[in-house]
Amino acid sequence: MKFKDHHIISMTSFSRDMIDHILQTAEKMEEIARGKRRSDLLKGKILGVLFFEPSTRTRMSFETAMLRLGGDVLNLGSVDASSIAKGETLADTIRVIDGYADSIVLRHPKEGAAHLAAEFSSVPILNAGDGAGHHPTQTLLDLYTIKRESHLDGLKIALAGDLKYGRTVHSLCYALSHYGADIKLISPDELRMPKEIINDLKSRGVHVTETDAIDPAINDVDVLYMTRIQKERFPDPAEYQKVANKLMISVETLENVKPELKIMHPLPRVNEIKPEVDATPHACYFKQAFYGVPVRMALLALVLGVIE
Repeated sequence: MKFKDHHIISMTSFSRDMIDHILQTAEKMEEIARGKRRSDLLKGKILGVLFFEPSTRTRMSFETAMLRLGGDVLNLGSVDASSIAKGETLADTIRVIDGYADSIVLRHPKEGAAHLAAEFSSVPILNAGDGAGHHPTQTLLDLYTIKRESHLDGLKIALAGDLKYGRTVHSLCYALSHYGADIKLISPDELRMPKEIINDLKSRGVHVTETDAIDPAINDVDVLYMTRIQKERFPDPAEYQKVANKLMISVETLENVKPELKIMHPLPRVNEIKPEVDATPHACYFKQAFYGVPVRMALLALVLGVIE
């Protein structure tokens, strides 16, 4: 299976075999990710990090992944301190950076930005989120988390929160369609999953149900995937205020769930998961954040062609 020089833009282009190969490779990387073993697999390679939106976990886990494998990182830093502030186009920025780096990880507020970047780049582009579009590396770490902490085949999962603007849940839905998932969508009416995505999932044979209430919808699921209501995606602040606190998880909410239920969240959270939930055996979101390191190590090693 050849990943060398491939762009990682959207989960819609991944087959189950491709996903399984990445997850298996990530499992082999986990000891290195935890610092238990050293590696120079990417020695001499440089990753260009271009983030046009704020990020903690995605940016730092990519940097950690590169450094753990012996590579180096070239960070654009603040957009205001770069030539972008002078009006340089994304296409020109990509053309410049691909002369400095062996691969580029890009986060951008505009949907389709990663696809555009791939058209102008001679090195692999890894999409770290493009507006309300796609976030494939987050999806792959989510799948890895589910595989490690629960099970993928025949999974019953509830996706809750901002399903309209949430790029993480959009990508995850498509990926789960390869594994025969039963998907419950929980959101206020204003933030429902786009109809075209639901129709796509149903055409792939996925059983999809929708509701606006968490309880009792989560009582029979294996995984609850919570998301933040994303204030920055709302064109009208008044519309955000209407839905800001509609879905929240507390210890009381979990009284009737399966003992093995795992709660995931791409983070950051605001108030949708109460802090006391962290101490329960259901909380899985901090493990999830770590799992981004071995998954991104696997992706970098694969697209840079040092492993197959």
